[in-house]
Amino acid sequence: MMEKDKILKEGLLEQYILGSLSKEDTATIESILQNDIELKQQLDLLEADLERISFENAIEPPLNVKLALQSELEESQVKKTNWVPLFAAASLAVLFLLGSLWMYTQWQNAEQNLESLQDRTVNLQQRLENLEQNYQLTSNRLETINNPNVVPLVLYGNHIAPNAKAVAYVNHKNKLVLINPQGLPKLPRDKTYQMWSDVEGEMVNMGVVPTDEKLVVLKYIDHAESLNITIEPAGGNDHPTVEQLVSYVIL
Repeated sequence: MMEKDKILKEGLLEQYILGSLSKEDTATIESILQNDIELKQQLDLLEADLERISFENAIEPPLNVKLALQSELEESQVKKTNWVPLFAAASLAVLFLLGSLWMYTQWQNAEQNLESLQDRTVNLQQRLENLEQNYQLTSNRLETINNPNVVPLVLYGNHIAPNAKAVAYVNHKNKLVLINPQGLPKLPRDKTYQMWSDVEGEMVNMGVVPTDEKLVVLKYIDHAESLNITIEPAGGNDHPTVEQLVSYVIL
């Protein structure tokens, strides 16, 4: 281990400061300085003295060198404060952002228009299908009631419904009965019209007659002697309410 006196006498601290010691001696000095406060203070005094001596004996550089250094520093600062490239990059970024936003908005509008067009196409297609179905149904009904075997019968209202009128179409050959109830007065929601066939004094149910349809298909009853319309509770009745008979026609 290197002794403290040897360090001071041989000027190893000065050589340490100047960096002229070997790696091994430098490591030894640094190890001793960590544990020897007095020697560390001596090292600090030597560093302060060397710094002071350096400043006192400093040589002022030539004027042209000083001016060259100042010019270099000013140019460096100008380069540092050159914001033009940054402004250009920022402008391009803003333009890119605005362009992307505009394209996104256009895409959203186009997608909404496409969805609206698809909805309208589906709606039109559904309406066309409904029209075709209605046309086919109407065509079939006209063909049915215009059949030469069809017998049209008009049922006029009595004192209960003096303005009532319905037309029944009876095809005995095909055993088919249709009735147009559009001329029957509207009833309360808890009431309905119902048609019956009189067969040897017995009233046989043919079905209810809703007034919101143009033609109603009813059950054909063999050997019917007359057609009768009564007012019954909504949904129909098992037996006719004779007191509510509003119309009949003999076959």
